[in-house]
Amino acid sequence: MTHRKPRFVALLAATALLIGSIGTIGVFKLTGSLASTKVIHTTTVVGNSSPVSTTSSTTGNARSLYTSASSGVVDITANGTSSTRTQSPFGGPRSSQSTATGSGFVVDSQGHIVTAEHVVQGATSITVKFQDGTIRKATVLGTDNGTDIAVLKVDPSGLTLHPLTVGSSASLQVGDSVAAIGDPFGYDRSFSTGIVSGLDRTIQAPNGFTVAHAVQTDAALNPGNSGGPMLDSSGNVIGIVDQIATDGSADQSSGVGFAVPIDLVKAELPTLEAGKTVQHAYIGVATSDTTSGASGALVGQVTAGGPASRAGLKANDVITQIDGQKIDGTSDLVATVATHMPGDKVALTVVRNGKTVHLTVILGVQPTKSQTSAG
Repeated sequence: MTHRKPRFVALLAATALLIGSIGTIGVFKLTGSLASTKVIHTTTVVGNSSPVSTTSSTTGNARSLYTSASSGVVDITANGTSSTRTQSPFGGPRSSQSTATGSGFVVDSQGHIVTAEHVVQGATSITVKFQDGTIRKATVLGTDNGTDIAVLKVDPSGLTLHPLTVGSSASLQVGDSVAAIGDPFGYDRSFSTGIVSGLDRTIQAPNGFTVAHAVQTDAALNPGNSGGPMLDSSGNVIGIVDQIATDGSADQSSGVGFAVPIDLVKAELPTLEAGKTVQHAYIGVATSDTTSGASGALVGQVTAGGPASRAGLKANDVITQIDGQKIDGTSDLVATVATHMPGDKVALTVVRNGKTVHLTVILGVQPTKSQTSAG
């Protein structure tokens, strides 16, 4: 019998890092940030799909949805400066201009705009273009590279703003209709439709951890869509468009796209608008699903000096419960820790060498960057 190598994930509240990988499908950010783009891997099954007919009713609904929501979407251009060192021993570092483009959406009449953090990461100047062609400079109020969220601010004076309604991602179901509005390849306010293809996915955040509860869709998403809204059939924002999966040969729509869930965004908005730092709980382990098929998250690595290490958790332990809640695998562990705050005490039920062990972990604060190395 051939045994597959476990894929380990480094965990903290809303995020986790994929250390190992099986499969060949890479998940990329939709727009190049001003820093290096990171890649994570996931597996997918490719099969044939049947064509779906479009009725006049669904076409009319889509047209109405676009008409009502497109005015709340903005184009974002972020400019920055990067330094490179020449090969010559006599040459010093050279500066070069870099530009990232993406999308965003208006959330209130005060000029607050939400986008993806990687769109504006490292930017020295940011401009926002509205549907009527008006261009305004924007400032960054707050960012969270643990969830890939940023809040910008423009001067609202003289503008007629059209805030989008922020909905909820909690009640989404696979098969629900969704739509995206953004600037793929610079084609402003392009509209694409699809369905919710999957829920509770995990995608990589700019700081090397991952975002829990991501929404998967087959709506066409391409470079430039990042930061734009994902809408439900009523025009409510249910996510921020963030990433696409590719096979590495072309960074464009593959029918597998992901959005940061809006419920996560809503929880952070007040903090980011105030310019404060969002903190996420951190447990400090790398886990995988068990290879035996049994329930639980298999611990592959424990961060030295981290919360789990201090509580006595060890490699090869299998976490089966947190505070009495069943943990079926790594995704459950990520999502459960994500509901807590730094400083919370959680009770772990662990299977170690066939015996049940009970541990108490005091969750820490997510590091600014994942310290777990690949390998």
